[in-house]
Amino acid sequence: MSSAASAQLSSTFYDTSCPKALATIKSAVDAAVAQEARMGASLLRLHFHDCFVQGCDASVLLAGNEQNAGPNLSLRGFNVIDSIKTQLEAICKQTVSCADILAVAARDSVVALGGPSWTVLLGRRDSTTAASSTTVMNSLLPPSSSLAQLISGYGNLGLNPTDMVALSGAHTIGQAHCPSYRAHIYSDTNINQTFARSLQASCPAGSGGAAVLAPLDTTTPTRFDNAYFSNLLSQKGLLHSDQELFNGGSTDATVRSFASSASAFSSAFATAMVKMGNISPKTGSQGQIRLSCSKVN
Repeated sequence: MSSAASAQLSSTFYDTSCPKALATIKSAVDAAVAQEARMGASLLRLHFHDCFVQGCDASVLLAGNEQNAGPNLSLRGFNVIDSIKTQLEAICKQTVSCADILAVAARDSVVALGGPSWTVLLGRRDSTTAASSTTVMNSLLPPSSSLAQLISGYGNLGLNPTDMVALSGAHTIGQAHCPSYRAHIYSDTNINQTFARSLQASCPAGSGGAAVLAPLDTTTPTRFDNAYFSNLLSQKGLLHSDQELFNGGSTDATVRSFASSASAFSSAFATAMVKMGNISPKTGSQGQIRLSCSKVN
């Protein structure tokens, strides 16, 4: 289904109907990331959380709904997307979908932080409904996930283990909240003990620390590079699910490959992002082009 729909997406979709669309998105993303590097990770994460739930249809942007589900409570960057949408509506009324804005903003965020570029396929339309909290919980893989659960969860969406490891490399940027890595730094043994202790200093055992943040890539936290994988080789993955990728299992070789070759990672990441952006898009007469990303027309 996703492959048939992706055939309808095209990199030139707005060339005639809104020729300045891509430049408008890029300049807004560049400005937002220049103001706060973390925003690049936040915009990339929005696209992930959109595509993994009900396909890449901007359902994550509808106010309330999916945003109230546990894994989405820490999503941010909605204001940047809203601002881009307002700018696009001013130059091309009801033409560029919110789902496409998310896909392009994700790519532009990666580029702004020094990562690879890729050609974004366009023509997604916006959903008229959001998924239930239960669907969100069942669709997004928690940081407690095992390697088998990660492989299975991504596989259900047509993403193979190499895609999964590459997409996990998005954790070369961004931050996580203490509750999401608490179990890993206190209970897991496959973690560098000095690294664990340094995190325990600000993330208390048991409970609390909800506002405490730590960089997912402790080496170059605001640069999109392959250091995330080198960190895994040193058992310095922040989340349990990060370190699962290099823990004596079937993906160890892929992690080693990406750690030793930035170009291998960049290439695999670009390929996997295009595949992820092709998950069940609405095209043709399906869905709508929202006038405001946070509500249906």
